[in-house]
Amino acid sequence: MSPSPPHSVSELTDAVLDGAHGPRPRELDVTSAFWLHHTTRLAGSAVTYRNHYLLLRSGDAFGACAFETGELTPDFCADASGRSLDDLVRHESEPVRLAALDAYLGRVQPHRDAPTAEAVVLPAGAPEARARARDAAVAGLLDIAPGSRVALIGVVNPLVEAIRGRGGVPLPCDFNLTTTQWGDPVTDDMTQVLAEADAVVATGMALSNGSFDRILEHCRKQGLPLVVYAQSGSAVARAFLGAGVTALSAEPFPFSQFSADATALYRYRSEAS
Repeated sequence: MSPSPPHSVSELTDAVLDGAHGPRPRELDVTSAFWLHHTTRLAGSAVTYRNHYLLLRSGDAFGACAFETGELTPDFCADASGRSLDDLVRHESEPVRLAALDAYLGRVQPHRDAPTAEAVVLPAGAPEARARARDAAVAGLLDIAPGSRVALIGVVNPLVEAIRGRGGVPLPCDFNLTTTQWGDPVTDDMTQVLAEADAVVATGMALSNGSFDRILEHCRKQGLPLVVYAQSGSAVARAFLGAGVTALSAEPFPFSQFSADATALYRYRSEAS
């Protein structure tokens, strides 16, 4: 019997801890823990992206969560290997909880084996080529009517372009950017863009900064389509397909920016979308 669709990340976490999705997390351990600080400036861009990631490996799965500067220190990893997923799913740090939950869900149902997943192979090549392929795959999930106002929570410039290319009006929101590549103002007020939106596109970072539940609830109440593109918590976001999330681009580790070889991301659409 399949578990009931979750209405929040905490509800999903409780179900996982109760064994509703497979073996109880106390039966599964973390083999390796990684703290990564990563910067990127693509050719021709004036923007340097600065990212921090926590990766937890359990069996054949990597759980991932991006986090803000200073939110988690590298010494966390010193004692993380060998701990149970149960222990880390209950951790005081939200990025740790998210990465552990992602590792658990990715282990019990790998994206590569999911029957509803559409694998999209990103070609080997330079960062710019791989980034374009990734963003095109995400943009392929957008199904918007001309004139639709699309809240973009977590700004990626090619998605701004893709929304405009489909006749939509992007409403960009980000905590770390003030303008898009074209000079559009970027607000840090998520409430503002949600109130104006006909559709929502959100990054997996919303899972780690605590805003995902608010976005999910708003889209459910208003009947708005919600597309998620996730490196952080890609298996966590998948659990909400058909329960508020209408489409998902899930990119498990190794992410496109960490490899020059061909890698895969996985696109999902809910049955109702």
